[in-house]
Amino acid sequence: MDGKVALVTGGSRGIGAETVRLFCEAGARVAFSYEKARERAEAVVAECGGPERCRAIQQELSSPADGRALVAAAVAAFGRLDELVVNHGIWPPEDVPVSRMPDEQWRRTLAVNLDSVFGLVQAAVAQMERQTPEVGDAGGHLVLISSTAGQRGEAYHVDYAVTKGAVISLTKSLSSELAPKGILVNCVAPGWVATEMSAAAVDDAEMGAKIRAGIPVDRVATPREIAGPVLFLCTPLAGFISGEVLNVNGGAVLVG
Repeated sequence: MDGKVALVTGGSRGIGAETVRLFCEAGARVAFSYEKARERAEAVVAECGGPERCRAIQQELSSPADGRALVAAAVAAFGRLDELVVNHGIWPPEDVPVSRMPDEQWRRTLAVNLDSVFGLVQAAVAQMERQTPEVGDAGGHLVLISSTAGQRGEAYHVDYAVTKGAVISLTKSLSSELAPKGILVNCVAPGWVATEMSAAAVDDAEMGAKIRAGIPVDRVATPREIAGPVLFLCTPLAGFISGEVLNVNGGAVLVG
């Protein structure tokens, strides 16, 4: 990925941080966003070679305008944009029946997990189209992170499941629109991953055992095991893949 510039959202920890590391290892220059974890973000930048190779951008992502602002900052940092990885998102951990879910929770989850994604995609595609000299050239890659919840739903977390199902639909729609322009759009749908967001459930003795019982490989994923497929989809080895939902879930959810 020498010469390429990537933008990874939510890159200070978990899957995002591993994605930043892998892209830098592969030769790309990488900008990534964070909201509050400044020290962690600075540590990732230092680990990946400093600001000439990796740049942390503080940016809230809860509106289309936020997404557009982040893309503009990434382009200002490195002069172009070739790969967009939409990794950020929230999963309210408390089980909430739909009959009692507050409007505020519904709107907040959709704002972060969908509204900002629209702005990111809109601005990234506009930038990539300006960089593409002819239709049919390899103009760029978008990888959107969904979830098994977007494929089979998730009781008591309808807000989260709805957003991740929408990301899958967005992937397919964007692929049909953008592949003729050389911009390939794909989706990675992880199952349970050992991150801070899932720690309360995964580390609980009873809940953790139930989670592992539903995964044929009998464990949750590491963040790097999700970042690897993301990187693959942005390389020439995946040059004939577009509109795909790549399931990375240890066999827990088998869908075509």
